[in-house]
Amino acid sequence: MMRTVVVTGASSGIGAALARQLGARGDRVVLAARRETELRRLADEIGAGAIPIAADVTRRREVDALRDRVIDAFGGIDVWVNNAGRGVSKMVLDLTDDEVDEMMTINLKSALYGMQAAVPHFIERGRGHIINISSFLSRVPMATIRSAYSASKAALNSLTANLRMDLAGAHPAIHVTLVMPGLVSTEFAKHALHGTPPMSPAAAGGAQTADEVAAVIVGVIDRPVAEVYTGPQLAPLARRYFEDVGAFERSMSASR
Repeated sequence: MMRTVVVTGASSGIGAALARQLGARGDRVVLAARRETELRRLADEIGAGAIPIAADVTRRREVDALRDRVIDAFGGIDVWVNNAGRGVSKMVLDLTDDEVDEMMTINLKSALYGMQAAVPHFIERGRGHIINISSFLSRVPMATIRSAYSASKAALNSLTANLRMDLAGAHPAIHVTLVMPGLVSTEFAKHALHGTPPMSPAAAGGAQTADEVAAVIVGVIDRPVAEVYTGPQLAPLARRYFEDVGAFERSMSASR
């Protein structure tokens, strides 16, 4: 079944990889991001069915306009993927107001705008799928230098779960999925505010590719679930953390 899928943050990384995979199998893909040149290049690469729309998803009116343009072009939206995001490299005690505000705007409010734009349309149609891209760091503090990023993604987790509960009874054909990647080998680290310290070879070797993460997202489009970790080692690690938070954190601190 061909679907119409909106992907935010589509100009690079996970979003671009997802768009390529969806386009390759015949879905109509709407590529949304601020960088119009990169979007057009990607749309040309994917070919028929890929439409680039330059939009700043931290602005509600641009998200609403994006939704309206897609509905006008295709008659409806089947899946909306909130993927836009950015990191910041700061420990908790070093964070500024502006840095926290930026993380919440880019990583949380952009997804909120996407949900509030798409879900009323899904309710009208009687079906649809919201997919929010979060992070393993939203659950387990494995990289404290990503403190505000992790906090914004933890807030996204909560909004996602609450939306899913709100819709479950009256609108069972509207799915809401949370996707939690771990370390991914994209340009995310390079584009984080204040850069990113070098990773150990062991950590870098455990990174997934954007294509691997995108394949997981394609899978949940076909078979919706409430939430999914993209790496096989992540769910057991999260369970270990929550079984005894104090013990886990002490062991992590001792290994540094």
